[in-house]
Amino acid sequence: MANHKSALKRIRQTAKRTLRNKYQHKTTRNVIKDIRNSTDKKEAQKLLPTVSSMLDKLAKNNIIHKNKAANLKSSLTKHVASL
Repeated sequence: MANHKSALKRIRQTAKRTLRNKYQHKTTRNVIKDIRNSTDKKEAQKLLPTVSSMLDKLAKNNIIHKNKAANLKSSLTKHVASL
């Protein structure tokens, strides 16, 4: 267990950040799943900018790697175009 005041604060901050990161990552994964399972092109096109923005934010905050974000955006764009 941490003994210093600063270490205790670090533990609190880390727990808060971890929870926020998990929430953002899971929300993005759910939207990606919605796009992949979608058969309606208009609905998928409407969701695409939202998911691109979410992926960019995750990459910016180092929750996912920037190349992974780029690969996901690319594959989703191809999927929507093929609908």
